[in-house]
Amino acid sequence: MGKYDKVYINGKIFTSDSANPYAEAMAVKDGKVAKIGNVSDFNIENEDVTDLKGSCVLPGLIDSHMHPVMIADNMNQIVCLPPYIYSISELISSIKEKRQVQGPDKWILGWGYDEGKLAENRTPTRYDLDQGAADVPVCIFRSCGHIRCVNSKALAMAGITDKTPDPVGGEIEKDCNGQPTGVLKENARFLLDDIFPVKTGEEISQSLADLSLLLASLGITGIADMGNLDDRDYYDIYTDAQKKGFVQKTGIFYMWDSFADKSKIRLTPDRLDTRAHIKVQGVKLICDGGISGRTAWCNRPYPGGDGTECGIATCTRENFESAMNFCKEHKAQLAVHAMGQNAIDMAVSIISGEEDWLDDNMPHARIEHASMPTSYALETAAASDIAFVSQPIFMYAEVERYLENLGKEWFQETFPMQDVLKAGIRLAFSTDAPATPLSNAYDPFICLKSAVTRIAGNGEDCGQKHAVDIETAIRLYTAESAYVMGFSDTGILKAGYCADFIILDRDILNIPAEEIDHVKVKSTYIDGKEVYHI
Repeated sequence: MGKYDKVYINGKIFTSDSANPYAEAMAVKDGKVAKIGNVSDFNIENEDVTDLKGSCVLPGLIDSHMHPVMIADNMNQIVCLPPYIYSISELISSIKEKRQVQGPDKWILGWGYDEGKLAENRTPTRYDLDQGAADVPVCIFRSCGHIRCVNSKALAMAGITDKTPDPVGGEIEKDCNGQPTGVLKENARFLLDDIFPVKTGEEISQSLADLSLLLASLGITGIADMGNLDDRDYYDIYTDAQKKGFVQKTGIFYMWDSFADKSKIRLTPDRLDTRAHIKVQGVKLICDGGISGRTAWCNRPYPGGDGTECGIATCTRENFESAMNFCKEHKAQLAVHAMGQNAIDMAVSIISGEEDWLDDNMPHARIEHASMPTSYALETAAASDIAFVSQPIFMYAEVERYLENLGKEWFQETFPMQDVLKAGIRLAFSTDAPATPLSNAYDPFICLKSAVTRIAGNGEDCGQKHAVDIETAIRLYTAESAYVMGFSDTGILKAGYCADFIILDRDILNIPAEEIDHVKVKSTYIDGKEVYHI
């Protein structure tokens, strides 16, 4: 009988521990890393030994901003992007096919369209969707998740006409005759909430349990669920999913504007326990839209418009402060979606006026995306311990729309990773899947490749000066993601930390950068237990 549960030897282990970045061997005991170092440091007599035979080992990857419930739900919807759909005409055909299969009285749902990837190079409208199905409601979400296109039936069911005013922070797009086109931007997309089909909690928890193996196959051992667009208690849904087989460590955010009754946002100490496998992280607030939909709130006009189009501010200062005060009162984290310069400036300005309300294990506030930080935002965020959570995969996947909406120079300055790191801001990487036009947007290796190469999927230069090396990229996906999530004993392979690690099929640290997205996970471990194996 040995001293440890398992000893792994002869590996190339990257620990994400800046004090001891590399190791050859690791011992695991009771779900924790008990010892790590060189093979010569270990007495393996009587131990249960696994010879890694030179395999590359990393800490488990932590996606600190994604939407697993949406990913699971999308698997049963029309996928409106390549390699499944390349044009609006193909989308119409897919809607027709879905209508024949589903029959009457059911919504037809789809996700992922990006006008830059459609042959017609335009957004679908209700007239297009009507050609596919006019007698049942149709709703197609844009890849960003901030815009939806619906058909005439859905508009009628929601009571949206040419007389319906735009909601605050939203736009009902209208044609030259003043008629709704079916495109609902930002807060206008919520006008369908009362009629939209809703899955049961049981259905959602089972879909999460089914999704868990896919996440594990990609080396994902921890996640943040960044909020869903209803006021149900997703903590209960995730704890039920855990009973059904969901294994990832999870921090849950409640969407502030989805809860008219704020008492339903239950931020109790037991739920906020950072040691819990499933925990509540805090509240998420949305301050603007996205770059690809021209709704990120910028400090200069988008090219090609009338000179006044700077995006949409979706949050008032009063609403922002109410969400922040709620987090302060309950000792929870505040996450703020802010992409454009104006949105980021507003967020860091308001937050920096408050004392840090959490301990040192987790930042009290984080800016999601932080695509265009000004020098003011960088300096203020660094001084106020406001973390950034960014998605390098956006530039890789949304290159066509970014170039069209920003121009090359502005495009190459988005997601300025080197400026963020030099400012001393704690930065984490994530995918925001499924909110970008890739059918496998949840794949972390595509995200890592994008960060290291700063080359888009079509070969376009995304701004080489902001590329990071592969070691830094991995740290931002492991140790730094663990920090922003408050997973205080995760993200690093170090004695006393959780034995969450992955074994790869090749050495990610020494392959050409353009091959990073070819890396496959051979095995995934959470708390020392193997949860996936090829």
